[in-house]
Amino acid sequence: MFKVFLYDEFSPEDNAMLQALYSRSPKSVEEHVEKVRASSSGKFMSTFYVGYGHSSIADCGSTTLFIEGLSILADKAIQDWPLYSGQETSTRYVNMAEQPVIDPLKTEASKNIIDNWMDFYIKASHPLVLYLKELYPIQKDQKENIYEKAIKARSFDILRAFLPSGITTQLSWHTNLRQAADKLLLLKHWPLPEVQEIAEAILNQLKNRYEHSFSHVPTIEQEDYRREFMEQYTYFNPEETPEFECQFNLNKKEFEKYKEIIAKRPLKTSLPRFLGELGNVCFDFHLDYGSFRDIQRHRNGQCRMPLLTTKLGFHQWYLDQLPEELKKQAVSLIEQQTEKINDLDTDLAIKQYYTALGYKVPCRVAYGLPALVYVIELRSGKPVHPTLRTIAHKMHEAVVKEFPFLKLYTDLEPSEWDIKRGTQDIVEVDKS
Repeated sequence: MFKVFLYDEFSPEDNAMLQALYSRSPKSVEEHVEKVRASSSGKFMSTFYVGYGHSSIADCGSTTLFIEGLSILADKAIQDWPLYSGQETSTRYVNMAEQPVIDPLKTEASKNIIDNWMDFYIKASHPLVLYLKELYPIQKDQKENIYEKAIKARSFDILRAFLPSGITTQLSWHTNLRQAADKLLLLKHWPLPEVQEIAEAILNQLKNRYEHSFSHVPTIEQEDYRREFMEQYTYFNPEETPEFECQFNLNKKEFEKYKEIIAKRPLKTSLPRFLGELGNVCFDFHLDYGSFRDIQRHRNGQCRMPLLTTKLGFHQWYLDQLPEELKKQAVSLIEQQTEKINDLDTDLAIKQYYTALGYKVPCRVAYGLPALVYVIELRSGKPVHPTLRTIAHKMHEAVVKEFPFLKLYTDLEPSEWDIKRGTQDIVEVDKS
């Protein structure tokens, strides 16, 4: 008769060792757990870990890091990992007016650029909210507090485009110990000094807390290799990129074998994971950096980290949502800011801190069939930011043209005002 046990009171390292002992002993976990309880935290790990033979044991112990006061650029660097799990502050729901902005250059010119972006973000808020209330007046059956939240969220959807990417944020990173170690080996060589400093700080904390899991020292050759490819290939910045293009690398002959199971898929149900073996679909497109951050959240595939520059221009959608007078101010501001950013005496990587989230970047993503279907359907939903919805719709069109029988539950309705945005919040329950 089978048995089920639940032990969640141990440290990540001891929990990892507790699992690892299954591979070297036929004894019950009930016996192993007594050894853990008899040892101080970490001592059990040090007793057995060294002779285990490979680092997969560290997959079995997890921890959560909370990182605050970092730029959106550094935030994206940490999240640039296929097994990243965590949350970050949403510029679509949070007023960022009081957030500090990281200014690596600390010059009069760089400060001026930051101040100009933030002044517009702050001063445009009130007139934009009034304008939105004229466009979308409250209805008799709508609750005022929900309506106000929805209006605010809509204004953030628009004004977030004028935030410099050096604006500070916060994020959590839930990771197993092995993935943390592997990711930090790369972050140490990220082109931004801020990211390198954060990586060092995280590593020091993890070493102090989980000494036995972070005691491995990479060789000089390994460090040199990682430094070289991180310097050359961290950022995706081709000279020319299409506004939208896709390349199908799917085995059509094999695809035909699974037409029936593909056609039977119900709503909100994933395709079988093994269909990923059929190949992938690669998309190139232009998208504002603010919405790139949403497409990057899909870990089951490849998503290149774009270099944020001014060369592709500012996404028109944001300008079109402003009342006429604000739009004129925004157009003039963008023209002036673009020139000032380009004139900064620094490299392209550092210039990103002064470039606003509304500028477009070259994006490249590649997904297997199950992940592709998931991304198209999820990112076509009305709660998704309209600039990303447009890309999801283009993905849908390209895919169904190539594979007409592929069943997709894509929301192809136009983006529109929806008061439901006001209900998408985390609030304390009133127990009175």
